Amino acid sequence: MIKTVEAVIDEQGQVNLLEPIHLPVVRRALVTILEEKPVIRVSETALLSEPALAKDWNRPEEDAAWSHLQSAW
Repeated sequence: MIKTVEAVIDEQGQVNLLEPIHLPVVRRALVTILEEKPVIRVSETALLSEPALAKDWNRPEEDAAWSHLQSAW
């Protein structure tokens, strides 16, 4: 089995996987250090729910309800 899993390695060398993995037995792994900074991931659930929530958020009643929080620039 070969599987690629994204991880972040901190300054002390601690490896933190960005997704859980479950293995039936102990496995070897190779670590490749990339040059670029880690990408902050957005929850897939949040992205998928945005269109449904936008129907509620993008109504004039919502704008009026939250207008007191808008700056007067």
